[in-house]
Amino acid sequence: MQQISSYDFQGKRALIRVDFNVPLDKETLDVTDNTRIRAAARTIQHVLKSGGSVVLMSHLGRPKEGGEPRFSLKNIIDHTSNVLGVPVKFGGDCIGEDAFAMSKNLQPGEVMMLENVRFYKQETAGTESFAEMLSHHGDVYINDAFGTAHRAHASTTVVAKFFPNDKMFGFLIEGEIKSVDKVLNSKEKPLTAIVGGAKVSSKISIIEHLLDKVDNLIVGGGMAYTFVKAKGGKVGNSLVEDDFLNVANDIISKADRKGVNLYIPIDTVAADKFDNDANRQEVAIDEIPEGWMGLDIGERSINDCTEIIRNSKLILWNGPMGVFEMENFQNGTVAVANAIVEATSSGAFSLIGGGDSVAAINKFNLADKVSYVSTGGGAMLEYLEGKELPGIAAIKS
Repeated sequence: MQQISSYDFQGKRALIRVDFNVPLDKETLDVTDNTRIRAAARTIQHVLKSGGSVVLMSHLGRPKEGGEPRFSLKNIIDHTSNVLGVPVKFGGDCIGEDAFAMSKNLQPGEVMMLENVRFYKQETAGTESFAEMLSHHGDVYINDAFGTAHRAHASTTVVAKFFPNDKMFGFLIEGEIKSVDKVLNSKEKPLTAIVGGAKVSSKISIIEHLLDKVDNLIVGGGMAYTFVKAKGGKVGNSLVEDDFLNVANDIISKADRKGVNLYIPIDTVAADKFDNDANRQEVAIDEIPEGWMGLDIGERSINDCTEIIRNSKLILWNGPMGVFEMENFQNGTVAVANAIVEATSSGAFSLIGGGDSVAAINKFNLADKVSYVSTGGGAMLEYLEGKELPGIAAIKS
């Protein structure tokens, strides 16, 4: 496996798998959030500065029937050109004659983008012949799409085998791997994981994997009420997965056996309906009245969580504390975010991973005040579960 920082790109075409699956305005098809494009810019610009040219490939959305205009990467060409500061040519297809002619004639310093790889069903099927055709666009392959590294698709995984000696990670994936490894494998203590979100069922594997690593595990969001009910508490109309009460009790026992401080909130902001303008009251989390539902953690839980986070050296945050999208139920999530920022400024290493935590940290404009914000939702979760991601393994092998 090569390293991007030491590889000689002079006169080479770098075929780079990026994750430009960005949100577009429904009417104008303009890019509404360019975070992913900006995240890949460092890798692209490094190749150009090193005397190479760049062929970009990505997917966009989930096209059902071949080439749908609203999912064409043509829609993001101008925006990508602006972010990179160089004009980006459009290949018009990913395996068409014009695209191959264009990539063959690319000059050092030039960038082109292929059409959405998911316009071909062979992409998600991981078809080898399709991956081989894609490989003809480059002399070296760089995977910088962490968001799709958990998919064994043609452009994310299979294509790497056609570059046995010339394949590597881009700076973005390098950063993701280093950050997770630092959190999960560092000897620094204490390590605190904050796992929130709606359901225990979607986080069981992560929680079980983390129990062998962490000193503190804070449970928040909707999943907390399943733990509270499992312990015999009254949770009213709060979100609960009754099928997972035994699982919650198992996790409580395992944490106890392993000496992990498993923190379940002690109070909650309850509402009489799922609405920002609902009537609210702060109650003990195991005494929620009938007809009411917990939508955020309460003051005492905020103080406890803040104290644990402030005293941590390593912090992983995956999932909000409450329904932070509603202003009246965002206090817990804001407080946790601010505590993480405070700990980071005091020298802790903080990793924010998973869609909703990233959305929260961006919403409160704190992304530049933590150590690392992951770009890969599902990929980050699987990596935290200890799974080997196909896109990562293909480069390392």
